Amino acid sequence: MEDWALIRRLARDGVPKAAIARKLGISRTTVIKAVNSEGPPRYVRKSGPTSFTPFEAQVRALLAETPDMPATVLAERVGWTGSIRWFRDNVNRVRADARPIDPADRLTWAAGDVVQCDLWFPPRKILLEDGSRGLLPVLVMTLAYSRFMLARMIPTRKTQDLLLAMWALLSELGCVPRRLIWDNEAGIGHGKLTEPAAVFAGTLATKIVLLPPRDPESKGVVERRNRFFETSFMPGRVFESPADFNAQFTDWLTGANARVVRTIKARPVDLLAADKEAMLPLPPAVLHLGWRNHLRLGRDYYVRIDTNDYSVHPSAIGGRVDVAADLDVVRVRHGGRLVAEHPRRWARGMTVTDPAHVAAAAELRRAYQQRDHAVPEVAGELMRDLADYDRAFGLDVQAGGSL
Repeated sequence: MEDWALIRRLARDGVPKAAIARKLGISRTTVIKAVNSEGPPRYVRKSGPTSFTPFEAQVRALLAETPDMPATVLAERVGWTGSIRWFRDNVNRVRADARPIDPADRLTWAAGDVVQCDLWFPPRKILLEDGSRGLLPVLVMTLAYSRFMLARMIPTRKTQDLLLAMWALLSELGCVPRRLIWDNEAGIGHGKLTEPAAVFAGTLATKIVLLPPRDPESKGVVERRNRFFETSFMPGRVFESPADFNAQFTDWLTGANARVVRTIKARPVDLLAADKEAMLPLPPAVLHLGWRNHLRLGRDYYVRIDTNDYSVHPSAIGGRVDVAADLDVVRVRHGGRLVAEHPRRWARGMTVTDPAHVAAAAELRRAYQQRDHAVPEVAGELMRDLADYDRAFGLDVQAGGSL
């Protein structure tokens, strides 16, 4: 390397090539090559067959069918007996040629157009009403233009709770985007929207978009927020209940939405007005939202929501009742009259009983067991005088006679 640099410097200063060769003790041909070269000399090993060469065609054929086949499996299939490390290095080189190319476009988001939705599962179990702990989902909605974030922990990932949470967060926002982007979440749809989700979208005059497989870029904004929550919100926090989690998370999001986002060089809270201005108005209500059922109440005066049973006033036994539940409250009505109201439980397999219902059931049971079984009294004109029976049998009632 030093000789090459010296040769080029001397040649540039006008020293003849023959003089350079004599001075450095090298051949004139070497001097000519150094002067004409575009870069310093380097050792290049001549390509030739290696121990992997006889197996390369078989490896390429297998990778064409299964691009992700592990190197250990490939070695077994082609009969490789040498160093697995050397084989793996060559497989990685060949795999790069066999793997299909999937370029990612740079996406731009217009104001009011898209809200990206995703479920985030905080890596910590939450204390529930029965003393157990569970991993609960959090619905996260991020406005793609402003990066403004909304989120709420929910009891389940079932359709009813997902739609309830979406309505709650959109009500908090006060308007509706033109598109709601989802992965293929089972509660929303897989390839096709569930019927409740389609009705929900139609009521809001928006469109729920289900992304195709292997399209992470279209929902990357919200998924990056999920990682942000785990590193910035979760550390060092303790949660006494789902309500406590939601209270802490909502308070934290207020500050997080006021921070500058590096990619847009702006604060979400400052761009929120432009985002909302381009959105659709929020409808006054969404009918038939949440958990709903219409059934006849049996002698066991309980109704079931998800996996939990809730007591109903026993006066409704035998009648048709309407059961409705949202994220917080379970209500049961009979003929328009409220016959049960309970806070909704997020634990699994619970029996929730109102003591007033038990007391009313005991009173009704006592009345049923002590009811009068006697023959009802007949009207006076239909009753016969007992003296008529005495005369029919020849009895002298006044003389005290006998047969």
